[in-house]
Amino acid sequence: MPKFSYRATDGQGATSSGVVESPDRESAMDTLRDRGFTVLKLEAKKDAFGGKELPFLNKIPIKEIVIFSRQFSVLMGAKVPIVQALKTVAKQTQHRKLRAIVLDLASEVENGIALSTAMESHRNAFTDFFINMVKSGETTGRLEEVMNYMADQMERDYDLNSRIKGAMTYPIIVVTGMIVIGFIMMTFVVPKLTASLIESGMKLPWTTRLLIATSEFMKNNVVGIAIGAVLAGIAFRWWVSTESGRSKWDFVKLFIPVVGPLLQRIYLVRFTRSFGTMLSGGLDIPQALTVTSDIVGNAHYRKNIVETKKQVSDGHSITSVFMSDRTMPLMVPQMMAVGEETGRMQEVLERLTDFYTRDLENLVDNLVSAIEPLIMLAMGGAVGIMVAAIMLPMYQMAQQF
Repeated sequence: MPKFSYRATDGQGATSSGVVESPDRESAMDTLRDRGFTVLKLEAKKDAFGGKELPFLNKIPIKEIVIFSRQFSVLMGAKVPIVQALKTVAKQTQHRKLRAIVLDLASEVENGIALSTAMESHRNAFTDFFINMVKSGETTGRLEEVMNYMADQMERDYDLNSRIKGAMTYPIIVVTGMIVIGFIMMTFVVPKLTASLIESGMKLPWTTRLLIATSEFMKNNVVGIAIGAVLAGIAFRWWVSTESGRSKWDFVKLFIPVVGPLLQRIYLVRFTRSFGTMLSGGLDIPQALTVTSDIVGNAHYRKNIVETKKQVSDGHSITSVFMSDRTMPLMVPQMMAVGEETGRMQEVLERLTDFYTRDLENLVDNLVSAIEPLIMLAMGGAVGIMVAAIMLPMYQMAQQF
C-alpha cells in the first residue's frame, strides 16, 4: 500500500511528522483529519527504487520485534509512561528501520493517537495479529501483559521456525547439488564415456540405451531445457499467485509425502495458538476467527476458518466445518466441541497447541534422523545405476578381445 509522509499540527498547535499508509492521497488526508490533525504538508513517500516497495528489503525481522516487545513490556511493568518507554526502546534498538518506526510510534502516541492505530501505518513491522492484540490490551488495560505474552508467543514461533528451516536446509542443499552434478554428468561426462560403446556396434542393455538417449537429449537441448525450466517456474509462480491456483496448491501440499504431515502440524499450531491468543486478548469468537484466518498461512485452512466464522455468526457450532475437513485431525474439532460446551475454549486451545507443538517437534527430529540415510540411499542408487549402465557393457566388450 502507498505511503505518504506528512507534517501536521494537533489540537494544541504542536507540530509533528510521520508516515501514513493509505490507498491514495485523499484517503491519507481523511485519516489524518480523523486523528485530529491539521495537515501542513502531505506527499507520496518514494524510495530508491522509483517509489516501488520491495517487501523483502522493508520487512523487519521477527527477532527484532520480539526484542522490542520484551523491552517495551518490561518498561511498562516498571510503570514508565508509554511515550517515554517507546523512546527508551528506540535508543536501545540496533535495527535502523525499526528504530525509526518506534520513534514514529512515540510521536504518534504523544499526539494522542492510540498505539494500535499508530502501528497500522507500519505493516512491514507489525502484523494484523500483533495490532489486534495491542488493541485488546489497550481496551482491557492489560497492555503490559499482552506485550509480554506476544514476546513469549513470537519467541516460540521463531524457535520452531528456526528448527524447521535448519532441518530442511541440509536436504535442500544436497538435493540441489545432486541435480546440478547429475545435469553436468549427463551433459558432458556420460557422452564421452559412452562414445566407445556406440562405436563398437554391440548390442547394449536397455539401461545403457536409456542412459545414452537421455544424455544425448540433454546435451542437444541444454538451452531449451534451461529456458523451459525458467518458464515453468514463472508459470507456476503465476498460477500460485491466483486465488484458484493458490487454493489448489495449498491443498495439494498437505498430502505430499513426508512434507505434508509436517505442514499440517505447522498450520494447526498456528491456528490453535493464534485463535487462543486472540480469545485471551478479549476478542469474541467471530473476531478471533477473522484475524486467525489471515495468520494461518494456508488458503485451504483459511477458507474453512472463514466458513466457520459464518457458521458461528449464524448460531451454529464452531466445529461444524472442521468435522468434515479430512485435513483436520478429528481430535481438534472434538476437543473444541468440549471447550464450546463447557465454556473453556481458551484452555482447550492451549492444550491442543501444546500437544501439536510437541508432535511437530518430534516429527522434525524424526525427519532430521531419517533424511540423511534416505539421501545417501538415493545418491547410492543413482550412482549405482549409472555405473552399471556404463561398466557392464564395457566389461562385456573387453571380454570379446
